[in-house]
Amino acid sequence: MPRPYVLLSAAVSLDGYLDDTGPERLLLSGPADFDRVDEVRASVDAILVGAGTIRADNPRLLVNSPARRAARVAAGLPEYPLKVTVSGSGDLDPSARFWHTGGDKVVYTTSAGAELVRERGVAADVVPLGASLDWGALLEHLYSVRGVRRLMVEGGGLVHTQLLREGLADELQLVLAPLFVGDSEAPRLFGPGGYQGGRLRLVESRRIEDVVLMRYEPTAPGVGRGVSAADRHWLAVACDLAVLCPPSRTAFSVGAVVVAADGTELARGYSREGGDVAVHAEEAALAKIAPDDPRLPSATVYSSLEPCARRASRPVPCARLILAAGIRRVVTAWREPNTFVPAADGNGLLTDAGAEVLLLPDYSPRAKAPNHHLLT
Repeated sequence: MPRPYVLLSAAVSLDGYLDDTGPERLLLSGPADFDRVDEVRASVDAILVGAGTIRADNPRLLVNSPARRAARVAAGLPEYPLKVTVSGSGDLDPSARFWHTGGDKVVYTTSAGAELVRERGVAADVVPLGASLDWGALLEHLYSVRGVRRLMVEGGGLVHTQLLREGLADELQLVLAPLFVGDSEAPRLFGPGGYQGGRLRLVESRRIEDVVLMRYEPTAPGVGRGVSAADRHWLAVACDLAVLCPPSRTAFSVGAVVVAADGTELARGYSREGGDVAVHAEEAALAKIAPDDPRLPSATVYSSLEPCARRASRPVPCARLILAAGIRRVVTAWREPNTFVPAADGNGLLTDAGAEVLLLPDYSPRAKAPNHHLLT
């Protein structure tokens, strides 16, 4: 299901701590970085923190700049982003500053926790998620019911850990502060657990006074039918590749990327690449990989359009090329319409052969855009 873009934001000491154990909050960065955070807050639809952060820090989570708030209003947005918290128990202090500043607030909790939140009179909308907290259901609700497209998560460590472990974080903005905490009782940014494999991609590093901002994106595909943040990234890349296709009145413009299980890009391609008017995107990408590459069986193919099951221009359709390469996981944005091949069902061919096929229809507008002339 569609969900917001999830941005994790945190500042840590050199030894990985979010705070110390003193009575006052440890300030890890300075005015320039606080202003950067304010700018990011102004750019999102919602800001989320865990209940533990509300108890420990009593934050307001506001956009402090009047100019940025005015710009939001001028753009037709609420003055402040929606404020969100998560609490399985519902143990929330109704007098916390979180509830009494800024705009709308929402609490995601369990069925039992919802009773306690309402009983205490917390000034927020309450959304019970059932017997236990489900991050997928939470994000889907934020997207479909609250209209949240960009979500900034500001902690704490447990929330960040859970979202990363479940492959639901699209970006990590980490500020590294030049100091040590050295107290094993202090809160750390990330806890132990089974994180998704693969290296993260560094997309930006920037000095801000005496701290360093590092922005990372995950790269490793999901496993089986689980959709990871990296799956969404790579499918977006495939959709962008489709824009590079030479225009055609007789064939779709399609982009494709093949990615190893550890997040390494193996190859990419697009329709009619290199002047070959008959080549398809998946075919172009697979042709760049050695057939005996040991990474192929655990790789994922991302294609902006469902791989073809039948074609006139080549003897072997793309769905069978994928299977012949040993790949058994495919992520697509758009089912092939009947424009050229009636009842084309490449996804069905792949599924019948034992491949996992995931369709992410919220990317279909991007996949259709370079094919608009064929659909009108």
